[in-house]
Formats: sequence, C-alpha cells, structure tokens
Amino acid sequence: MGQTIGIKDMRAFFAIVEEGNISHAAQRLGIAQPALSRQMKHLEENLGVKLFERGSRRIRLTEAGQVLYNRVESILGMVDGTVREITEIGSGTKGTIRIGTITTSGAMILPDLIAEFRKTYPDVTFEIWEAEGARIIELLDNRIIEIAITRTQVDNTNYDLLVLPNEPLVMVMNSQNVCGTGDTIRLAQLKDKPLIIPLRWKSNFIAACKKLGFDPNIICVSDSIVQDLLMVKMNLGMAMIPFSGKRLLTDGDLIYKRIVEPEMTTHTVVAWLKNQTLSTSCKNFIDTFKRMFVREKISL
Repeated sequence: MGQTIGIKDMRAFFAIVEEGNISHAAQRLGIAQPALSRQMKHLEENLGVKLFERGSRRIRLTEAGQVLYNRVESILGMVDGTVREITEIGSGTKGTIRIGTITTSGAMILPDLIAEFRKTYPDVTFEIWEAEGARIIELLDNRIIEIAITRTQVDNTNYDLLVLPNEPLVMVMNSQNVCGTGDTIRLAQLKDKPLIIPLRWKSNFIAACKKLGFDPNIICVSDSIVQDLLMVKMNLGMAMIPFSGKRLLTDGDLIYKRIVEPEMTTHTVVAWLKNQTLSTSCKNFIDTFKRMFVREKISL
C-alpha cells in the first residue's frame, strides 16, 4: 500500500507550522497535545520522512516538511474554497471574504471600502493577506483568496478584472534632504540621489532616466513600502511609491513630491477567477467596490 495523507493530517500539520509549536496548534485544533504529537509521528512514519527538526523551541521544518507545507497550503486552499462556494451561496449577509492585497493598494482602498460595506453587511468578516503582486495572484490561483488587489499585470484570459484610474508615482524624502520645487520633483533632479525603487517599476524607471542621459543611483530595490519608508526616515535615500501610499506617511519627517518631466504613473487592478463561483457576500463586496472606486471596467 502506498503512502497516503488525509485532510485531517493536512490540517493538523498546517496548524502546527502556522502556530509555531504543537501546544498552540493543539489548542487551535481543540485536541490534546500528546494526541497531536502522536498524529504527527504517525504521519512521518507513514510518509517515511522527517517533517520537523527536533530540539528547537519553535517548530522548524525539514526540506521535506517545507515541500509538504507548500503543497498543503495549496490543497487546503482549494478544499476550503470549494466548501465556501457551496455553503456561502445565499443571501450574502454572513460569511468571510478572503482578500489578497499589496500594501499600497490595500492602504488606499480597503479601510474606506470595508467601512462602507459593513454598514449594509455588519456580520460579514474579512481575512486579508498581504504580499507582493506575484504571490497575491498565486494565492488567487490556489483559491486561498477570492479577490486579488494588485498592481501586477494581469491577463484577463483567466480572470475578471476591474481597474482603477492611473495614479502618479511620487518620491518620498526626508525633510532634511528636500529636493524639487513646490510639490513636484523633475526626474532629472534625481541624478546622483540615493534611491529606493520597487522592483515592479525598476525597468521603466531606469529606462526613463537613461533617456535623460543618466544612470540612477539605486541603492536598494524593495517592494516593501513600510521598509522603504523606514529607510527614508533613517535618511538613507528617497523612495518611490504610488500617490495613494501617502496615507502611510504618519511621520512628520517624511514628505512626498510628484515625479514630473516625465510623469510616472501606475494603477490598481482587482481580479477574481473566471471559473470560480463567488460567494454572494463576495459579489456584494465587488459591487460596493465598483460603486465607490471604479471608473473603467476592462472589456473582457
């Protein structure tokens, strides 16, 4: 008989990895810790591999354990997604909406959107995943989330899409090293300045600088807007972010200026799978999004 692993074992293994130790995972699953330990030992024996490094205060995965975790995350996402599709078709007044978002788009859209949505559907809850764009699409493909909010280029072959209007990119700088005039900064004025640039805009940014006759002094490529702003606060350089990211500027030492000559822009895309039956609560959420934010719908 070949090795097998059931959904119960998957959920137990996944809970241990997420919680970081067996004790917390046992509490989460509502079972005794010794029973959970025996279940994992039996799973390892059944698979013929070690999944955990023993002797560590916090659970550490072996190489085989990491592979299993990656697969289990996808499988449980599909299982739970299927269950949600079956059980949440109804009035949409209850349920959980699972959303994946990148930092800047989430900061711009979700607080106002959720506040408005909950006026009509106060019993609907939310589960929000935050990651870089490619990871968000991966979570959507695996049905771990229902809605993806990203700035990544998304092919409308497999997804239904809504797009927000273009918004300008801005440079955030420390007030001790202000550059530019008024509320704008010309791209040429960034020559020789230490710059922190998100990966998704790196190629276009470098190309625009080269057209003006200089190579930008990029000291860091980072898609973590929080980390980028912390580096600006430490006066390590200037960071490029979308205009909507200004909501994250809570520090008086940081100011932003719109990039001009040429202006650089980006836009936010909301996507969901074409072949997925959305829960009614999710459909209602998308309708609220359209009403509040969308000027243009991509033709499909």
